[in-house]
Order: sequence, then structure tokens, then C-alpha cells
Amino acid sequence: YEMCGRDWSSDVCSSDLIWPPDGAVIKGGKLWVRMGLRNAGVAPKGVEMANVGHHHLLLDTDLPPLDEEIPSDRNHLHFGGGQTEARLEDLSPGEHTIQLLLGDDNHVPHDPPIYSNKITITVPPY
Repeated sequence: YEMCGRDWSSDVCSSDLIWPPDGAVIKGGKLWVRMGLRNAGVAPKGVEMANVGHHHLLLDTDLPPLDEEIPSDRNHLHFGGGQTEARLEDLSPGEHTIQLLLGDDNHVPHDPPIYSNKITITVPPY
């Protein structure tokens, strides 16, 4: 087990969507998102430690500026309590994208940033 060290590296550290998988069909527009992190730690907002951060879920949006605080709105969901899973509800029918971005104790992405691949899920008409 090797921590990311002073120079975070996406080759060593990664943020991963454990569930849902890319291409999943989600009936009813409700799902649990399970968030993973390799070779780094998860801590609540305000905990200032090396190699730790907390998840931000990007829904139907691209990565924000990586040198600024991550916005907090319906497309940028903050999990400042250190959560590693979350329930999404009321997703409208159609395609949606989900991506994770790790933020530091002040909701700012690390340098270099640690983020997951963007996945696409589909909610069929209900």
C-alpha cells in the first residue's frame, strides 16, 4: 500500500465509481452511487491532512475549473461528511453522466486533480 505522497499522481491515486457501471440502465430514476478511492484517504470537510479529501459527484456536467472551489449546486454534489456512497433520486428519463472529483478540506481539487472516468447511465421512461 503506497500513499500518493507529496506529489499526488493519477498514476498512483485514483477516484473510482464502484457502482453504477458505465452504460447502466436505472429504472425509476433512483440509485445508490458507490464511490471508491485508491491509495488516498477520505475525510470530512475541514480535516486538513496529507493524502486525504472528500468526494464530489458531478451530475450532467463537465469538470469545473481545477484551481477553484468546486461549486455546490444540483450538478455538483458535495459529500463533505466523508461519505463513500449516496442515494440519487428523481433522475429524469434520459441519459445522465456521473463523474467523481476529489476535493481537499476546502472543496478545492488537489494538484494534480484526482477524478474518475465519466460514465453515462440511462433512465428509461417511467
